[in-house]
Amino acid sequence: MGSLYQYFAYKLNWRRTHLQSLYLISYRPFSFNKLIAHPSLFTSHINKCLTSSPSSTKIHCIHKLLTGNNGEPVQLLSWVSLSYVWLSWLLILPAADAAVKKYQFDVQVRNVSRLCHAKPIVTVNGMFPGPTIYAREGDRVIINVTNHAQYNMSIHWHGIKQFRNGWADGPAYITQCPIQTGSAYTYDFNVTGQRGTLWWHAHILWLRATVYGALVIMPKPGTPFPFLSREWWNNDIEALVKQGNSRGLPPNMSDAHTINGKPGPLFPCSEKHTFAMEVESGKTYLLRIINAALNDELFFAIAGHDMTVVEIDAVYTKPFTTQALLIAPGQTTNVLVQANQAPSRYFMAARPFMDAPLPVDKQMATGILQYKGVPNTVLPSLPQLPASNDTAFALSYNKKLRSLNTPQFPVNVPLKVDRNLFYTIGLGRNPCLTCVNGTRLTGSLNNISFVMPNIGLLQAHYSKIKGVFRTDFPDRPSTPFNYTSAPLTANLGTSQGTRLSKLAFNSTVELVLQDTNLLTVESHPFHLHGYNFFVVGSGIGNFDPAKDPANYNLIDPPERNTVGVPTGGWTAIRFRADNPGVWFMHCHLELHTGWGLKMAFVVEDGEGPDQSVLPPPKDLPPC
Repeated sequence: MGSLYQYFAYKLNWRRTHLQSLYLISYRPFSFNKLIAHPSLFTSHINKCLTSSPSSTKIHCIHKLLTGNNGEPVQLLSWVSLSYVWLSWLLILPAADAAVKKYQFDVQVRNVSRLCHAKPIVTVNGMFPGPTIYAREGDRVIINVTNHAQYNMSIHWHGIKQFRNGWADGPAYITQCPIQTGSAYTYDFNVTGQRGTLWWHAHILWLRATVYGALVIMPKPGTPFPFLSREWWNNDIEALVKQGNSRGLPPNMSDAHTINGKPGPLFPCSEKHTFAMEVESGKTYLLRIINAALNDELFFAIAGHDMTVVEIDAVYTKPFTTQALLIAPGQTTNVLVQANQAPSRYFMAARPFMDAPLPVDKQMATGILQYKGVPNTVLPSLPQLPASNDTAFALSYNKKLRSLNTPQFPVNVPLKVDRNLFYTIGLGRNPCLTCVNGTRLTGSLNNISFVMPNIGLLQAHYSKIKGVFRTDFPDRPSTPFNYTSAPLTANLGTSQGTRLSKLAFNSTVELVLQDTNLLTVESHPFHLHGYNFFVVGSGIGNFDPAKDPANYNLIDPPERNTVGVPTGGWTAIRFRADNPGVWFMHCHLELHTGWGLKMAFVVEDGEGPDQSVLPPPKDLPPC
């Protein structure tokens, strides 16, 4: 028989948010085990197959090697595409022609019941979580979004580079004005040079609490089945956020966390809202995990089962095995899990990681990994997750992440830097007459709280509209200080403005993101739209420009689109500014983004014919 594809996207609902989606694929266990145990012998047989011609003969030879005479070559190719981490010869197999994938997204309100409460939520196509987008590398994807809800809407395709095509990126008032109630907009983009696990979500207000889904880019065609979910508030989250903003304080924390939209049996009224995933002994499963949390980094583990990390943010990594993983909001992680334990039921669990002096919900969201044939009456065992403040595990885990850096998947990290940037991450307080204690909490980069415009920044840049933004965002803070000393609680006011940083086309950039103890230190996941970047260094304390660069990893640094800045520490990233347009960069904690912890880059056009921003689409939403 050919390989069986099953797609499971899980989600965790948390005080601040959670694990998002697990993508699972099962296939013949003996082939995988043989591959791991005897890779050189296995590869030599594959190479013999590859000396034959034509391509159909190559495929049949490999198929017969792996599965005997059963199954069909197309199904085999679907199986083979999963093994890219270990076998470079797979790239020689012929790929399917690029296709056009079309989707219709109807944004609509639906009543959902959880935790003994029912409420209306905003959804796509009435689904919670929303539908999964499937594409292959090289495909064109066309998604028509029609807004039937009472809120304005925009959708971001998180991790898609959108080369020259910021019009399809999605953040409201950055690359477009939102889709108004009763209106529609078509996102039209190409998937170029990317494959793996990404995701999509609303990019306006806090609507991504319920409007989100997975975006799976296959190197070969497959037939997966989607399941997704997210955190849960019993009350209307937008009403809670509005109330919090009026008081200058954070909104209430969520009431539960969910896996695949289901909190699990540790929460009230949730026995029927528990996700269970059936596995077969001896088989190996690929799980695609997305943390679509609003505000929490998460630990995730499966009782009794190790996980082998093979991909992050749709970029292949050097495989390593771990009992638990750490994933920040906006990040994705692919892992392999072997069903090699005694047949039983095992909890999958997640809970927040928080090593700052801030309150956090320590309850675990749970799902069940259940071996085939085991009755539901068997009580699952719980995994041993790291302590919620286990800094040592977090730092150790992130140090293990390294890119493949092979001839097929090279690491093109810039070795020469044209522009050095240093941004401090801070919290603060600004005056507010209607707020509690007369102040409002703020977030800032280089002490600047970003003010959202009333028109899309990309439209203003492309059409040369004056007065919308300035391009004087400072390369470094105006007043250096001891960033990570004792908490600073005085002089916490921030300046405000729509200030962008201009980058020359094709220039190389190093950006150091430095956490500070303004009010408190805290870990911050930062997402850069329109680009991947290389995480060349990270540390605790103040960044030392004279010493720390000597310890950079310029050989196989992890490549990401979202990176966590450690609590009381710093992270250095590098990228080449070769994608013209206006690109948002922000903390992916929704709370901090709303407080102004964000900015944007203006990447200038180049001189070549394919080095300038494409013209805007005719149906670009009006402001």
